[in-house]
Amino acid sequence: MPLPYVLLSAAVSLDGYLDDTGPERLLLSSPADFERVDEVRASVDAILIGAGTIRADNPRLLVNAPERRAARVADSRPEYPVKVTVSGSGDLDPTANFWHTGGEKIVYTTDEGAERARALGIAADVVPLGPDLDWRTLLEHLHDVRGVRRLMVEGGGTVHTQLLTQGLADELHLVLAPLFVGDPDAPRLFGPGAYQSGRLRLMETRRIEDVVLMRYEPTAPGTGRVPSAADRHWLALTCELAAHCPPSRTAFSVGAVVVAADGTELARGYSREGDDPVVHAEEAALAKLAPTDPRLPSATIYTSLEPCAHRASRPTPCARLILDAGIHRVVTAWQEPDTFVPDANGTSLLETAGTTVLVLPEYEPQAKTPNHHLLT
Repeated sequence: MPLPYVLLSAAVSLDGYLDDTGPERLLLSSPADFERVDEVRASVDAILIGAGTIRADNPRLLVNAPERRAARVADSRPEYPVKVTVSGSGDLDPTANFWHTGGEKIVYTTDEGAERARALGIAADVVPLGPDLDWRTLLEHLHDVRGVRRLMVEGGGTVHTQLLTQGLADELHLVLAPLFVGDPDAPRLFGPGAYQSGRLRLMETRRIEDVVLMRYEPTAPGTGRVPSAADRHWLALTCELAAHCPPSRTAFSVGAVVVAADGTELARGYSREGDDPVVHAEEAALAKLAPTDPRLPSATIYTSLEPCAHRASRPTPCARLILDAGIHRVVTAWQEPDTFVPDANGTSLLETAGTTVLVLPEYEPQAKTPNHHLLT
């Protein structure tokens, strides 16, 4: 199921704290960085914080600049992004600023928590998710029911930790403030957990007055049939690679990327790459790796089109090449039509051999774009 693009945003001290233990909120960002945050808020469809942040900080969570709100309205969007919070217990303060400023508000909670929130008279749409909270279900609801495509998450540390450990964060904006907190009882940005983000990719560093903004994105593939945010990044890349294929009226344009379990890109390829007019994308990528590479058994191969199970140009189809390489996870955007090979179905060959095949159909339009002339 498609999910919103999830952007985590936080400011921390040099020793990794979100706040101190004093009665007043510790201001970590600079005035210019608060302006940047306001700009990011104005660009998203919804902003999410945990119930603990509402209790601790009593935030309004608004887009403050009138010109940014006016631009949203001119773009046929609500003046303010939807404000979202998550509370398993539903024990929320109905007088908090969160409920009485800005536009639409949503509370995601459990069945039991929904009864409590409604009894308290919380001024929001209360959405029960069942006996327990589930982040993937929450994000699917935001995307499919509320139309949220970009979600900004502003805390707190528990929320950030859960989204990263479950592989659901697409991007992290981390601001480093030039001070120390030094109190072991103060809240930290991230807690312990089995993080699925792997080694993050640094996309930008920027000095903003006396703080530094660092923008990262996770790179690690998901596990089994559970997609991670990084899966979406890598699959989008295969669609971009497909656009580099020399045109053909007798073969599809396909891109492929092989990624290690820690998020390291091992190889990439695309159809008809180099001087070989019949090479397939998966074949081109795998040819760049040693067959004995120890990272292959735990790697994921991404391909914009389902790996072939039959082909006329080579004796070994790509599905078999993947099995021979020892790769046990395949993520693809589009299942091969019968344009050239009846009952192509490389998925069946792979799954029969024990390989997990995950299809993310939201990328099918991108995968089809360089093949439009073959589909009409």
